[in-house]
Amino acid sequence: MKQLSVIGTGVIGNGWIARALAQGVHVVAFDPDPSAPERTRAFVDNAWASLSAHGLAPGARPDNLRFASSLEDAVQEADLIQENVPERLALKREILAALDRCADPSVLIGSSTSGFKPSELQTECTRAPGRVIVAHPFNPVYLLPLVELVGGNATEAHHIERGRALYQRLAMRPLVVRKEIEGHLADRLMEALWREALHLVNDGVATTEEIDAAVVYGCGLRWSLMGTFLTFHLAGGDAGMRHMLEQFGPALKLPWTKLEAPELTNELIERVVQGCEHQAAGRSIAELDRRRDDFLVELLGLVQKYWPEAERLEGRI
Repeated sequence: MKQLSVIGTGVIGNGWIARALAQGVHVVAFDPDPSAPERTRAFVDNAWASLSAHGLAPGARPDNLRFASSLEDAVQEADLIQENVPERLALKREILAALDRCADPSVLIGSSTSGFKPSELQTECTRAPGRVIVAHPFNPVYLLPLVELVGGNATEAHHIERGRALYQRLAMRPLVVRKEIEGHLADRLMEALWREALHLVNDGVATTEEIDAAVVYGCGLRWSLMGTFLTFHLAGGDAGMRHMLEQFGPALKLPWTKLEAPELTNELIERVVQGCEHQAAGRSIAELDRRRDDFLVELLGLVQKYWPEAERLEGRI
């Protein structure tokens, strides 16, 4: 892949730009905001130290970036188009339809949407709707390798296979989602934990800091290597998951979970906001970003060291 075209340069769009540049791919971006070029270059400059520590591909340069004057200009030489406009369905449909009209029909268009199903996004695309797929990354996009690929009603298998190859060229680990569902896979899992966390804060059971500590020093350490199911497989001892389910399965019927999110009252909002500000301890978002990135670079190195089967799993996910 020689050129990635990025439409919309917020946090996610800029993350795609930084990742592509670090992989030696040229980027053409479009954003109607006049301040977008300045913001993007500042973003890339801030991320480059972490990307350099993680490892740059041959030819990687932060200045392999050009801002286009229009959508048409942005996609003329594209090998892959990544859409990142705000999460409003009508707006996404409008932009994707315009991209479908002006981009070569053979060029795949990925949407970074975290919630919408691809069939909802394809409805106003008349030229080659099947090439419009969900390609949902995770923040920070320039470091986290997972991208969820989801096809819609008009999408054929070859579109997904092309997407898998293109995103692997960006050093991503594509996960093909078998069925369309709102929120895809990872966000649904994160939102389940988020709902329970809000209930615990709302009910006065724990502070935001205590809940984060429970994840950071407990389950989060295991999840970063083994995920959910393999972690529970080990909890069953020598008999594995079968014994775990026989022993602990009945407890799933207990009313532990709240299932629905609590009402977001002003009181709950203040508890969450004040808790997060206490945890930040006066550090700016930029400082916290750098601390997170430094940690992720080291953690990714450990994951790659202790999860060699990831290379084998690429063929499945």
